[in-house]
Amino acid sequence: MAESCNRKLIVEVCNAKNLMPKDGQGTASAYVIVDFDGQRRRTKTKFRDLNPQWDERLEFLVHDAESMPTEILEINLYNDKKTGKRSTFLGKVKIAGSTFAKVGSESSVYYPLEKRSVFSQIKGEIGLKVYYIDEDPPAPAPEAAAVAEPATKPEAAVEDKPPEKAVGEEKKEEKPATVEGKKEEEKHKEEKPPEENTNPKPAEAPPAAAAVAATPVEVQNPPLAQSDKPSNAKDKTTVTETKTQELRLNEHELRSLTSDRSRSAYDLVDRMPFLYVRVLKAKRAGNVSNGSLYAKLVIGTHSIKTKSQADKDWDQVFAFDKEGLNSTSLEVSVWSEEKKENEECTENCLGTVSFDLQEVPKRVPPDSPLAPQWYSLESEKLPGNDVMLAVWIGTQADEAFQEAWQSDSGGLIPETRAKVYLSPKLWYLRLTVIQTQDLQPGSGSEPKVRSPELYVKGQLGAQLFKTGRTSVGLSPSSSANPTWNEDLVFVAAEPFEPFLVVTVEDVTNGCSVGHARIQMSTVERRIDDRAEPKSRWFNLVGDETRPYAGRIHVRVCLEGGYHVLDEAAHVTSDVRAAAKQFAKSPIGLLEVGIRGATNLLPVKTKDGTRGTTDAYVVAKYGPKWVRTRTILDRFNPRWNEQYTWDVYDPCTVLTIGVFDNGRYKRDEAGKPGKDVRVGKIRVRLSTLDTNRVYLNSYSLTVLLPGGAKKMGEIEIAVRFTCSSWLNLIQAYATPMLPRMHYVRPLGPAQQDILRHTAMRIVTARLARSEPPLGQEVVQFMLDTDTHVWSMRRSKANWFRVVGCLTRAATLARWLDGIRTWAHTPTTILVHVLLVAVVLCPHLVLPTVFMYAFLIVALRFRYRQRVPQNMDPRLSYVDVVGPDELDEEFDGFPTSRPSEVVRIRYDRLRALAGRAQTLLGDVAAQGERLEALFNWRDPRATWIFVVLCLVASLVFYAVPFKLFVLGSGFYYLRHPRFRGDMPSVPVNFVRRLPSLSDQIL
Repeated sequence: MAESCNRKLIVEVCNAKNLMPKDGQGTASAYVIVDFDGQRRRTKTKFRDLNPQWDERLEFLVHDAESMPTEILEINLYNDKKTGKRSTFLGKVKIAGSTFAKVGSESSVYYPLEKRSVFSQIKGEIGLKVYYIDEDPPAPAPEAAAVAEPATKPEAAVEDKPPEKAVGEEKKEEKPATVEGKKEEEKHKEEKPPEENTNPKPAEAPPAAAAVAATPVEVQNPPLAQSDKPSNAKDKTTVTETKTQELRLNEHELRSLTSDRSRSAYDLVDRMPFLYVRVLKAKRAGNVSNGSLYAKLVIGTHSIKTKSQADKDWDQVFAFDKEGLNSTSLEVSVWSEEKKENEECTENCLGTVSFDLQEVPKRVPPDSPLAPQWYSLESEKLPGNDVMLAVWIGTQADEAFQEAWQSDSGGLIPETRAKVYLSPKLWYLRLTVIQTQDLQPGSGSEPKVRSPELYVKGQLGAQLFKTGRTSVGLSPSSSANPTWNEDLVFVAAEPFEPFLVVTVEDVTNGCSVGHARIQMSTVERRIDDRAEPKSRWFNLVGDETRPYAGRIHVRVCLEGGYHVLDEAAHVTSDVRAAAKQFAKSPIGLLEVGIRGATNLLPVKTKDGTRGTTDAYVVAKYGPKWVRTRTILDRFNPRWNEQYTWDVYDPCTVLTIGVFDNGRYKRDEAGKPGKDVRVGKIRVRLSTLDTNRVYLNSYSLTVLLPGGAKKMGEIEIAVRFTCSSWLNLIQAYATPMLPRMHYVRPLGPAQQDILRHTAMRIVTARLARSEPPLGQEVVQFMLDTDTHVWSMRRSKANWFRVVGCLTRAATLARWLDGIRTWAHTPTTILVHVLLVAVVLCPHLVLPTVFMYAFLIVALRFRYRQRVPQNMDPRLSYVDVVGPDELDEEFDGFPTSRPSEVVRIRYDRLRALAGRAQTLLGDVAAQGERLEALFNWRDPRATWIFVVLCLVASLVFYAVPFKLFVLGSGFYYLRHPRFRGDMPSVPVNFVRRLPSLSDQIL
C-alpha cells in the first residue's frame, strides 16, 4: 500500500426519479449512504419528494490505485423516518471499480435501483457521476528516479502476483465486515430455489474468484471505432486471465436472458431482442458551439433523429426490434443546424460513426447500465468531432426499455406506451340529516298561511341525493323544527372534493331556504359501528338579504369499514376495506405474462386501401390497471410483457381486454378517436392450481350490433403462487366483504346505485390520466351495462336456472323409474336399502357423506385443466335475433323510432305476461296451505282436523320405524297395485281455495 494517497474518488449524487412511496402518505424522504473501501458518506435528507435533487459531491480516498478495479462502490437509498425508528430501504446500486472514469471523461449515468431481496418493492433510478482524480505526488530527486526506473522495469512481470496477494491479505485484515457481507450474500444466493438460481457455480466461488470475475466488465470490448492494444506484459497477463472468465460470463448472460426471476421476473414470456442506442451528447472540435445539433440513426431503411438541442444534452435511448432490422450495420451521424438572416436553415454533417451489429455486446439485466463512451466522427470536411453514445443488445426486460423510443410502437407517442394505472381510493361518505331549527324562509313563502314541505339535499361533486319530505306548520301533527333522521350515502374518491354542500329546499315554491358547506378535510373517519361520530350544527346561509336562514343538525363521517364496490358483483377483484387499519398482508402473488395475439381481424382502414389493427392489452385486478404498449399495424402482435399483482383473496377475478388504439390519431378538429373493443377474457383465481403456469390461447369474441364475431386469439400465461396453504384455506372460511357490510348492510337498490356511481368516478379519473385510459375501455372492463335490460341475458339467465333444476329433475325421473319398476333389480336393491335405513338409522349420515366423497373424488379425473373463458354458447349470442341485439346496444333513454319501440314494448309485455302467470301459480300453492288453517273452506278444514286427530292416535300405537317402512313400501309398490288417477292427497290440495279469485 502506498504511504501517501495520490488518488481520490469523487461521487456526485445528482438526483433520483420515480422512487417508491414508503411513508404511508404517497411520498418518501430520501437520503443516500455511499460506502467505498471502508469509508462511508451520507447526503442530506430531501423530505417528501419522490424525485429528490441532491447535487452533492462526496470524496473518498483510494488507498491503492492498482486494486481500485476490484473494489465495489455501494450506494444505498433510505427513507428517513422519525427519530427512534428504523429507516426504510428504497433501493441500492453496486458499481464495479473497473467502470470508474477519469476526470474529464465522466458523464451523468442513471442506474436502476436494485432490490435487497426478492420480496422488496423497489422502483426508480438514481443519477450519479463517478470519477477519480490523480493528484501529482511530491516530485522525487532526479538521481533517485533514474536509479528506480531501471530497477522496476525488469521485475514488473515477476512481481505482478505477489503484491496482489499481499494486498488481498491486508484487505482481509482491514475489512472483515465486507468479507462477512459477501459471505452472507453468497449464502443467500445458495438458499434460493432452483428456479431463481440456474447457475450455482458462481455463488460457490471464493471471494478471490469473484474479484477476478469483476474484471471482464472492463475487458469486454464495446463497439469501438478504434481498438486498444496492450502495451506491456501486465496487460497481456490480465487479458489471458479474463478469456476464460469471459466464456463463463457469456454463459451466465444466456441463462439470465432466459430465466432471471429474481431481477426482472420475465419468465412467463419470450425474450425479445432489441438493439439499444443511447445518444448522450456531441462535442465539436475546438468546443465551438454554433447553432443546434441533432443525431441521426440509420439502420437499413430505418431512420430516426434525436431532438435538436443547442446547449443541452440529448440523452435519448432508441430501441429497435432486432427481428425487424434489415441491415447489419448502424450508422450514427451528427448534424448541425444554422439559421441565416433570411430564416433559411442549413444543415451540415459533422461526421459519421459506424457499428457492426454482429459485434455489439449483450447486456444482462442484473448488470449495471453500459457506460456511454466518446467516439470520433469520421468526416473529411470537419474532422475532430466526437459523439458520446452506448450501443448494446438487450431484451424488453432492460430498464431503459420503458422510456426508450420503440420501433414497434411508433416511437415516443404517449398514447402507445405501456403504462400502469391505479384506481382512486374510494370511501363511503355517510351524511345523517337529523333536524333543522330556526328556519327563516324567504319572502315568497308564507308559513303562517300554509304548511310548507321541506327536504334536505346533499351534493358532493356531481352526486346529489335527497331526503324524504316533511311538513312545517302550525298544526299539531307538524313540527316547527322538522326532523328527518335519514342517511344519505355518497362515494368519495381521494383526493376528496373540497366541500359537501347541504341544502334545505322548499317543495311548494321550489326555492332554497338555505345551504351549508362542510369542508371534507374536517370530516371524521370511522372504521366500525362501535362509536358514532359526533353530530354538529351548521348555520344555513340564504340569499344576499338573508345571511342567516337557520341551522341544521347533521352527522358526517367517512366509512372506512366498507369496501366500495366499483365492479359487477360476479367479477369483483378486490374486497378490502377502505381504512388502512384493516390492511392485511397478501396471501399470494399473481403473475400474468401477456405474450401475444394471433389472427386478429382488421378493425379499421389505413390510407383508405387496406385494413389494419393497432392492438394493445389492458389487464385489471384490484386497483391496479396495466396497459401494454401498442403494436402498430400487425395482425399477430407480440407484446411479451409481464406484470404482477398482490392477491388478498383467492375468490377474485382477473379481467383482460384487447383493444384497437384509435386515440393516438386525431381528426381534423384535433380530437382523438376512440378505442375499439376486440375481445375480453376473465380468469377466476380460485380455479387455478397454486405454483403452476397456465399457458393457453383464448378466443376473443366481441358482441357487435350485427352479432357475435370472433376477432382472433390471445396467448397469455398465468401463475398464482401462494407461500402458505394455511392462509389460503383460511380465506375460504372468512366473509367475502368486510364486517360493516353485515352489521350495517346497505340495501340492494342503494348498493346498486353506489356501485354505478363508483364506476363513473373511476372512469372519469382514469380518463384524466396521461396518457388517458379511454372511457370506452374502462366501461368495457368494468361491465357498466350489466343492469340494462337485455333479452339475450334474460334468456341466458333463465336457461342457467333450468340447468340447475335439471339435476333435481334427473333425480325425480330416477325415483319415478324405481317407483314404476322400470328396472326390477334396481327397485329390489332400493327396497333392501330402505329396510337397512329403517333398521340402522345411525348409518344414514355416514352413508350419505361416503357417497358424496366417492362421487366427487371420482370426478377429479375429469376436472377442467384449463381456465375457462367466456362461453358464447352459454351467453346465447348465436341464437339471438338482430332486433334483440339492437335493443341491447340501444342507450338509455332509447334513441330508436317510436314504431320500433312499440314493437319491443309489445314483445316485452308478452314475456312479462308469462312471468306474471308463473308468479301467480307459485303464490296460489302457498295460499292453498294457508286456507287450510284459516277455515276459508270449513269442510276441507274439518276433514283435515279429523285426519290430524286420527293420525295422532295411530302414531301413539304404531312405532315410527314401522310407519316409515310401510310408507316406503307403499310408495314403491308395483304398478299392478297402482291406479292411473291422481292420489287422494293431491286431489285434496288442488281443491283448496286461493286468493286468485279476489284479484281485479
